[in-house]
Amino acid sequence: MTMELKLIDERGQPASTLAASDALFARDYNEALVHQVVTAYQANARQGTRAQKARSDINKSHKKPWKQKGTGRARAGQANSPLWRGGGKIFPSSPDENFSHKVNRKMYRAGMASILSQLVRENRLAVVDGLAVDAPKTKLFAQKIRAMGLTGPVLVVTDKLDDNVFLASRNLPDVLVLETREVDPVSLVRFENVLLTKAAVSEFEEMLG
Repeated sequence: MTMELKLIDERGQPASTLAASDALFARDYNEALVHQVVTAYQANARQGTRAQKARSDINKSHKKPWKQKGTGRARAGQANSPLWRGGGKIFPSSPDENFSHKVNRKMYRAGMASILSQLVRENRLAVVDGLAVDAPKTKLFAQKIRAMGLTGPVLVVTDKLDDNVFLASRNLPDVLVLETREVDPVSLVRFENVLLTKAAVSEFEEMLG
């Protein structure tokens, strides 16, 4: 089955419609699945760079601080005890800690389709025939985005990144231009508006269909 996506022109006005897959752009929103996919993507991007010292890594004397009995104080064996200030951690973090979450391909595709479908329902997704600028000028690209009526953070997705578009968009803090294969669930959720080219819609259907 197919649904009709609104195709806009360079002035942001409806130009025509584009037939798209219901499975990709008209799927019911699955909040639990989207949360799982987004969380897994963020977790898999983490690096195990933090390290804490265990008891054996603390360079302190191994002499018993005071005798076992008769002092009125609690027993103590060594100054590197995790119970003491400056002692080692009981369960220290290590640089090789694994933060990855496993999400199978079918779940990932369903989660991405759920996000795209919700963007359509919320009128946050627009489709254009193509996107290009005459020169790698930030001002030109910003004017084109504004002319389309896109406000706030904008994610632009194209099948093939044009050099002028890439260079012109780099200095716009609220605009990110990606190729279809680079799009991730976090970017789709984070940006207020998403602009797709017709070719990008076709690639999404091939990748996620």
